[in-house]
Amino acid sequence: MNKTDVAIIGASGYSARELIHLLLRHPGARLAVATSRQDEAPRLDTLHPSLAKRTDLACEPFDAEKVARKAQVAFICLPHVASMAAVPALHDRGVRVIDLSADYRLKSAGIYAEWYDHTHTDPDRLDLAVYGLPEIYRQAIPGATLIANPGCYTSTSILALAPLIAEDRIERTGIIIDAKSGVSGAGRSPKLTTHFPECNESLSAYSVGRHRHTPEIEQVLTDVGRLTGEAVEVLFTPHLVPMDRGILATIYAQPKGHATERDLMELYRSYYESSPFVRVVEQPPATKDSAFTNFCDITVRVVKGRVLVIACLDNLIKGASGVAVQNFNLINGFDETTALIV
Repeated sequence: MNKTDVAIIGASGYSARELIHLLLRHPGARLAVATSRQDEAPRLDTLHPSLAKRTDLACEPFDAEKVARKAQVAFICLPHVASMAAVPALHDRGVRVIDLSADYRLKSAGIYAEWYDHTHTDPDRLDLAVYGLPEIYRQAIPGATLIANPGCYTSTSILALAPLIAEDRIERTGIIIDAKSGVSGAGRSPKLTTHFPECNESLSAYSVGRHRHTPEIEQVLTDVGRLTGEAVEVLFTPHLVPMDRGILATIYAQPKGHATERDLMELYRSYYESSPFVRVVEQPPATKDSAFTNFCDITVRVVKGRVLVIACLDNLIKGASGVAVQNFNLINGFDETTALIV
């Protein structure tokens, strides 16, 4: 198998760590360059001790010209806004980009500015970017030169609702998404809310009514249901749970017409028949079931005339680095499951 040289731009975070682990076991990937914004440019195994004896690559300051000489594909693991400086510089030099930030997920620069409180400095590339959720956009991804890797909450919510929206089985409004995430979803940088004495043995809602993933979920689900021409609106409330990793979403929707659990479970099995990383399960899934894997587990119920969907995944794998590798596989012609099922 021919190897593709890859770059990790912003190698210090949790998602970057998981991504490096996956790429080091990928038979078609060669880790060629890693960058860090830290002045001392540490080795990867200094940033992430779990990489000791697996790589001796040292980080270097970001230089688009040098990265383009060394790598054909770059994974951008920078915070939102910061990605807008790196992506154009690499993309203009012919590097295929998989961006793990939120900077290229929304198609409207105005909506981005409204939800991220920052003017989008590269709006012309928003229409070029392909949303990197293979279960929805598998046909568009292989030819993409810029992939907007989805968020963890969004992947969980979209995968949970896509079959119902695509087949017009639920109302487009009044959808309630009650989602809970482990602390790693907040990133590696220290924050008061994720300080151990603050979040341990505590459960809290945050960004109520204003979480930035809301327009992303609505945009993609509206596209999934585009044949009806109706916009999707969700009430999305995230919660912080005192565990390391994992997301679980419980979703409530009003069915259109009569709905039975048997029919809806069959709908989900049919819709995801060709999706190797979605498991439609009989029992309500738990976060430990999908931890450290690239699987999203989903089940559906009908309760008191409402449709109830439960979905969970590992926020660092299927919610970030694992789906990034899925996208890497698709744009390079590798089997979609390469390095993701062991």
